[in-house]
Amino acid sequence: MATSLTSIRLDKKLADEAVRVLGVKSRTEAVHIALREIVALNQFKSTMKKYGGKLRFENFDE
Repeated sequence: MATSLTSIRLDKKLADEAVRVLGVKSRTEAVHIALREIVALNQFKSTMKKYGGKLRFENFDE
């Protein structure tokens, strides 16, 4: 993973809450997780918009 040192302003209370909720050791780790999650959510939304209602799943009984 390519990384660089970046200075950003964070709400400390929010960042500390994210650390606690995620069970990680640092604010940096919490921010990385949050960024990965928002990117994944955006990809999921795009997929659902494109294929929503058109996908079939094997072994899925309704």
